[in-house]
Amino acid sequence: MTAYLIFDVDIPNPKRYEVYKRDVAKIIARHGGEYLVRGGEFEVIDGDWHPARLVLLRFPDRKAIHAFLDDPDYLPLRNLRKLIAKSHVIAVDGV
Repeated sequence: MTAYLIFDVDIPNPKRYEVYKRDVAKIIARHGGEYLVRGGEFEVIDGDWHPARLVLLRFPDRKAIHAFLDDPDYLPLRNLRKLIAKSHVIAVDGV
């Protein structure tokens, strides 16, 4: 079942985040992931959630999401993201 990974990322230093963006794409692709949303303008229609920057990825299934997140090549990038940004990360199954 297709699964999605949603990032809400607050990036105080966008210049340092460029390294993360550049290097993470190939690891995402290695696990069958693809970008559907990568930043861009959004509009809050209802509610009080005001994300900073949204990223939406599609993976073949939740197992592929966890393989990406657990990939040893991703570990230094995950640590970098946690150091330079505040983020919320959510996995959800599609229909």
